[in-house]
Order: sequence, then structure tokens, then C-alpha cells
Amino acid sequence: MRYRRMGNSGCAVSELCLGTMTFGAETDEAGSHAQLDLFVESGGTLVDTADVYSAGTSEEIIGRWLADRPTDVTDQVVLATKGRFPMGDGPNDSGLSTRHLTRALDGSLARLGVDAVDLYQVHAFDPHTPLEETLRTLDGFVSAGKIHYYGLSNFTGWQLTKAVHTARALGLREPVTLQPQYSLIVREIEWEVVPAALDAGMGLLPWSPLGGGWLSGKYTRDQRPSGDTRLGDDPGRGMEAWDRRGSDRTWRIIDAVDTVARGRGVSMAEVALAWVTNRPAVTSTILGARTTEQLAANLKAAGLVLAPEEEAVLDEASDLGATDYPYGELGLDQRSRDLAGR
Repeated sequence: MRYRRMGNSGCAVSELCLGTMTFGAETDEAGSHAQLDLFVESGGTLVDTADVYSAGTSEEIIGRWLADRPTDVTDQVVLATKGRFPMGDGPNDSGLSTRHLTRALDGSLARLGVDAVDLYQVHAFDPHTPLEETLRTLDGFVSAGKIHYYGLSNFTGWQLTKAVHTARALGLREPVTLQPQYSLIVREIEWEVVPAALDAGMGLLPWSPLGGGWLSGKYTRDQRPSGDTRLGDDPGRGMEAWDRRGSDRTWRIIDAVDTVARGRGVSMAEVALAWVTNRPAVTSTILGARTTEQLAANLKAAGLVLAPEEEAVLDEASDLGATDYPYGELGLDQRSRDLAGR
């Protein structure tokens, strides 16, 4: 396992992060604790959760694990959680207001059984709350010792940049991370979000790096999913739905991942995870698993670096085919300049 700085902070975290959205939903408490044990035994340090994961149960399961393990084990964990979405039905039970975030963080701390979390992330942008209010609240959490750093999740490029520059203008601490969806299938963030993060010195924590399981090789083009898989249980599941994601481009990417995996003698999941983990600005890639066996398989991606020619195969297969302006060839040429000043 390699370690990297968490964005522009001085805190080091493992290159792979344990995501816990399955805890309390698809994974029971015993299985969740087994995942946590395996993760830290493998050198993993960053554990990511959120208040809305299983309506708070994920945080409670992590809290009981922290209380039940020796301090020398739990002290290595860099704990991250998120707040923004509703945990109740009231008009102030969601969003990024001071009122909601204060209650959300206090609830997370209670469920986790800790006095502070290392990274507190706002789960998505809130168009109804002034950004200044949100940033002052987060800065106050750091001053109060309730969090050590804060980050953003699911922000677009302009939202990220506005947050960073607003914090600077107000003399507040800046966000250190952004948690976006990122995989060989979902590369649109490379147009604006990645450059904005690089400019701000923020680290990316990609979620769904296997495209909801598509890049692990579990699905085939001519057979709709069935049985004990996410799409077998629910073919219309969100962004990864069979009819939404099963495009010619997706199958082209899957074929390329399979080709590289066979050449390397590793699994398709390892290849897909290695591609994301070594992209510009990425700090730590979030692994989500239903079973300990799945997690163990994915942890094999730690330290794997693809050769330039292997990355080229994957890049070509997953190219989004941007039109000429502003992200295509002519748009890029328009913004380029050589050392002769042309």
C-alpha cells in the first residue's frame, strides 16, 4: 500500500480508501467489521462513510468497531464522513446551512463514538444556502476541534473554484479534497473538475471507480444481469442501470480492460482501479464491497501501476469523443501556446 498527502494537507492516507455505503444494507455488522479488519491489516487507513448511509447505521457499525479494537489499530484510521442530505422530514433537515450541518455533524460524532473526525465533507452543493455561510461553518468546526479538515463532494468545476476563492477572500481554511464519481466509464470530470482541483491543490477521492461493477467483468453484452449482483437485484439501479450504461462505448471499454488484464495476468478490477488511482490529482480511490472476498480482490490493486502503452489502450477505448469546442482538438489548440509565444 502506498500513501499520499490528502490534497493540500499534511495528512497522509492510503492510496485505497474503504467506502462503507454497504454497511448495514448489503453487508451485516459482522461482515462490515471483517472488512474493516482486513482493510487496516492490508495497510489501509482512510475509511469513508456518511450520515445517510443506511440511515446512520453505517456510522454506528464503524463506531462499534472503533470501540472494540485496540487503540494502536484505530489510531491509524483516518476517518471521513459526510453531511448534507436529509435525516429527517423537516424543512431544515437537509442542506448546507449552519443549522443543519451543526446538527448533522453532532449526530455523526455521536454515532461514530468519537470527539472529532479527520475529514468532514459536504455531500453535494446546496443552491439555497450562501456559500459563505457553509464555509464559515466548516471553518468553525475546525476551530472547535470537531473536525481536522473539510472537503467537498459532487461539486462541479465552477462550484469547487468558487468555494476555494470564497474561502481565500474570507481568510478561512480551504477544502482539501473533492469526492467525485470517476472511472473509465465516467471521465467527464476531466474537462473542468480535475483541472479545477489541480489548480486548487485539492486531492480527489473517486467513488464508483468500477462503474458500479461494470468494469469488474461481471456482466456480458448478450445476457441481462440476474442473480446475486446489484443489477441482478435491480436492473434499473440509478446511474449504473443496465439500459442506461450498457452502451457500445461501455462494452468497448470493458473489452479494453479485459485485454490489459489478460496481458498483465491480473483481474479486470485491478486494472480499472489502477487506472483511476494513478490519474492526476487522485489521492485515494474508494473501494465499495459487499463481501470481504470482494474487498480482498480489490485490495490487490494497491501499488499496481500500468505501463504507458496499457494506459493508452484504456484511454483510447474510453475517450469521450468531445466535439471541437471547447474540449475537443480545436478548442485545446486555441488555448495552447509554445515557448516561441505562438
